[in-house]
Amino acid sequence: MALSPLQETPAEPIAAPQGRTVMTKIFVTGLKIDAEIGVYAHEKGRAQPLVVDVELDVPAVGVERLADTVNYEMIGEHARAIAAEGHIQLVEAFAERLARACLSDPRVMRARVRVEKPLALAPHAMAAGVEITVVRG
Repeated sequence: MALSPLQETPAEPIAAPQGRTVMTKIFVTGLKIDAEIGVYAHEKGRAQPLVVDVELDVPAVGVERLADTVNYEMIGEHARAIAAEGHIQLVEAFAERLARACLSDPRVMRARVRVEKPLALAPHAMAAGVEITVVRG
């Protein structure tokens, strides 16, 4: 994956004292993305709002520079790029693509992605959606 101008050259993970690995949780909540998504005829050819929450586990301790960790701005970049690729049938597919895009950074050990589709069951529910967790194997 090419580094964006917001990213510095990745550094090696820093080991915690006594050989323990410290996991840092990087997160973005309430990210609003417009995407062409859905399986029904009325959902084709038009964008709908999605609300995305992402949580990443990254081994990091003693972080002093951006290069020592994962820049959370890349989560929004990945989400917007996936939406720009065109129509997606299911929120599950969007969530999995986003999780795997986040795992493209080798420092990310786990990605949890929650995607809400606020208009899916309106006005009967605030949102419907999915949550997926992908762990580096």
